[in-house]
Amino acid sequence: MSHFASAGVIGAGAWGTALAQVCARAGLSVVIQAREPEVVASVNGLHENSLFLPGVALEAEIRATHDAADLADCDLILAVAPAQHLRSSLRAFAHHARDGVPVLLCAKGIEQGSLKLMTQVLAETIPHAAPAVLSGPSFAAEVARGLPTAVTLACPDALLGLALAQAIATPVFKPYLAQDMIGAEAGGAVKNVLAIACGIVEGRGLGRSAHAALITRGFSELTRLAVALGGEAQTVAGLCGLGDLVLTCSSPQSRNMSVGLALGKGMSLQEALSGKLSVAEGVASAPAVRALAEKLGVETPICQAVDDILNGTVAVDAAIGALLSRPIRAE
Repeated sequence: MSHFASAGVIGAGAWGTALAQVCARAGLSVVIQAREPEVVASVNGLHENSLFLPGVALEAEIRATHDAADLADCDLILAVAPAQHLRSSLRAFAHHARDGVPVLLCAKGIEQGSLKLMTQVLAETIPHAAPAVLSGPSFAAEVARGLPTAVTLACPDALLGLALAQAIATPVFKPYLAQDMIGAEAGGAVKNVLAIACGIVEGRGLGRSAHAALITRGFSELTRLAVALGGEAQTVAGLCGLGDLVLTCSSPQSRNMSVGLALGKGMSLQEALSGKLSVAEGVASAPAVRALAEKLGVETPICQAVDDILNGTVAVDAAIGALLSRPIRAE
């Protein structure tokens, strides 16, 4: 069994910082790479990420750097840069990456333009890395504070997956193992788009019944797309799909849902996003999810409606009306 003593975290947003906490509590020494000099100063000087996760005391074993070279000797890497920035972050680390270094992909999304999943981006930027995916229902602030959380850790190499899970598990952070990385990734990417839809329903005051229907029909879209990509329905029925969808669609604390709430209340996208430091991945993933679904011939009416609303081609009420007037068919 591989023994991991140190972890490098690429990306010091709220989720990267929370995962650094998890690794430190699991007994690993942790280096977190931040783009912002003030984050490096805050983590190293105050043991706090005052920009992205204020008020949470960080473990003493975490140190921050702005230089990817400082992660070269780490036993495992967690890539937590936002999905649309993952390629450039991995490229910067690529020539420091050892052969076979495990890279745990923790960003949820589909790359715009290329329509690639994060595992594909990793394969193109650091082909000599050993890939794995971490995804599941997890709010950064809760994880960082040590509240109980369960996630999916998907790795095609079952032994490596087990070793990674054992390396980062704590009494309150429990990874469940899978081998289907595509399913794990598809679940995480699509649920962010659906969370915007749930926020819109909430913001418009359409009620709990509509909210439940949206989660259920949205889950059908998520499953269809995952399977068309080569993933398994069984994977997305777990924490990385259904679990994540339920969390993100049920709490205004979710960045994606809060954007939808604002849109549902009549704000413009610009107003909905203003003042937010953290990225709402669903906004960037919506056009990519839609384009990928169209390319694969998968019906995703809810994701399409969200994309229409976000790009301003259809007003909120018209998009809701179009969804409600869809022809009757078998479930």
